Amino acid sequence: MTLQLPFSTTVRVGEVVAVSGQLGLRNGELVDGGIKAQTSQAIENLKAALAGEGLGLENVVKVNVYLIDMRDFAAMNEVYGPAFGEKLPARTAVAVAGLPQGGVVELEAWAHADR
Repeated sequence: MTLQLPFSTTVRVGEVVAVSGQLGLRNGELVDGGIKAQTSQAIENLKAALAGEGLGLENVVKVNVYLIDMRDFAAMNEVYGPAFGEKLPARTAVAVAGLPQGGVVELEAWAHADR
């Protein structure tokens, strides 16, 4: 049985697409390997959500990063930075008390088709 959650993965308003927070989930389970592995998988999930709207990471203009532990900030950046390359979006990173399914990182994004 697939769990139906009360939100949309993406919402498009004209040329702007909001992408709901993406965890490091593969087939509904958190990937093993800690912050780097979960960040990498969250980015893959973000890419898949954007692809469904005909967009890619190059279209992302803003990312909000939620971390369980700010000590993971540098390790998260080691994966995050290369994924976005030279066209870095604006970003906010905050520590939170908890994330769904015990995740250690969650990424939400805003993209624009003309970027």
